[in-house]
Amino acid sequence: MERKLIVSDPGVMMGKAVIAGTRITVELVIEKLAAGETVEQILDAHPRLTRGMVQAALTFAAEALRADVVYPIAEAT
Repeated sequence: MERKLIVSDPGVMMGKAVIAGTRITVELVIEKLAAGETVEQILDAHPRLTRGMVQAALTFAAEALRADVVYPIAEAT
């Protein structure tokens, strides 16, 4: 049985999705990547993380966005 790598607990980081066993949020991982950090830099900064954990965060974020419903708003003229 594979251990779930992304978890959410109301008692940890206000229920945000985190990497299991850490207080590192999926949001933080995505922000770091968006800011230009490499996976290697993230792993160096957070030694408890593995490449698989970073990949799980990306997969979780992609699935969350896929499930999101978007309602386009007309631009103001």
